[in-house]
Amino acid sequence: MMKSTLFLVMLAAPALALAVPADAQDVPPPVAQTDEQSALEFRAEQIVALVNGELEPQEVFSEAFLNAVPPAQFAAISAQLTGQFGKAIAVESLDPPDGIRAALAIRMEKAIARGGIAIDPTSENRVSELLFQSFDAIDDSPAKIEADLANLPGEVSWWFGPIEGPSAPLIAGRANEQLPLGSTFKLYVLAALARDIAEGKRKWSDVVRLGDTRSFPSGTMQDWPKGAAVTLETLASLMISISDNTATDTLIDVLGRDAVLQAVVDSGHSSPDLNDPFLKTRDMFLLKAGPEGRLRTYREAGSDVRSQILEGIDEPVLPMSTVQAKFSGGPIALDVEWFASARDLAGLMRFMRRTADPKAFEIMAISPNLPRNARSNWTYVGYKGGSEPGVLNLTWLLTDQQGRDHALILSWRNDDANVDLNALELIAQRILALPR
Repeated sequence: MMKSTLFLVMLAAPALALAVPADAQDVPPPVAQTDEQSALEFRAEQIVALVNGELEPQEVFSEAFLNAVPPAQFAAISAQLTGQFGKAIAVESLDPPDGIRAALAIRMEKAIARGGIAIDPTSENRVSELLFQSFDAIDDSPAKIEADLANLPGEVSWWFGPIEGPSAPLIAGRANEQLPLGSTFKLYVLAALARDIAEGKRKWSDVVRLGDTRSFPSGTMQDWPKGAAVTLETLASLMISISDNTATDTLIDVLGRDAVLQAVVDSGHSSPDLNDPFLKTRDMFLLKAGPEGRLRTYREAGSDVRSQILEGIDEPVLPMSTVQAKFSGGPIALDVEWFASARDLAGLMRFMRRTADPKAFEIMAISPNLPRNARSNWTYVGYKGGSEPGVLNLTWLLTDQQGRDHALILSWRNDDANVDLNALELIAQRILALPR
């Protein structure tokens, strides 16, 4: 399972300042630097033309940048940005306006793209770093966002609103559809563990030792030595922050599959049987990368037969290279997964607030997966995402300045092709920019 990450082009700085005249959008991009412009200002204006496809990346970027982000890749990123936010219009701000590095904001038709830029004086002042961290919507609306979500290929569901009280969600669509979660299912494992700890059945400091059986990446714990002593807190932190699969499976072994499934039921999940038996990450990898007959039988069987199959899942033994090769292509058996609706996940957040030890929320906040300015309106941001080919889920728990908890959940399934993480994360930022 892959850890969900933020959209970026290359590493750079934060954002802010220095306005551009309102009629700047009518001025064609300069082909040469003027006497009044700094090298940084000139390159920043070129970014506007570049995003619109009016310049070639080779004219703007350093060789090192192009090695990291080839022209075709940058063109795809630009098409994605303009598809979501319209044409780039002008440099909104550049702070400072000279030097070699600055915060950059680009005004687009539907958003202000904020990030950073750097130039390399040893490479004709070409752009060596460029990052768009966040997108502040201009004249956006729930209807426009929902139309963009509905137009994504495959099945998509979404839900954003307070998790308690009578208020309806601000935006919701197909919120009862059961869609695969990828690694977001690990929130159910965290919920089961954190409830046990809140009830005094376990402690975060309890120590377990790693056994022989390991899962496949993401994560690092698959490479730790046998018998390594780790606390439940360490396992949970790695499971959520870097989506460590071996940490996850170890916790499922400690808690028991049935106990995690019971947390699914108790959280108010509308179709808990879809997760019976509760898969470990290793199970999922071996089912999909293993013998086709076994996978076919598992897909067609009831929970009792499925449980029997999982008892012998380690035979035949599959090397990591085989599993990695299988998952390097397109979607595979997306019905062999963990399932929840967007509304179920909002219910899980509500359930955890009522039953989980508070440290669970500290763990969820380790990797919030939102740029700093998008987090500024919230006193708390917790996150878990998940993906595999054809599957993507993004789930946030957010607390506003008045202390009200909100959930933002986006799920996407496409059995025919891989899905685009960047596209969904950009929409998430637009949703969070809506007035509440």
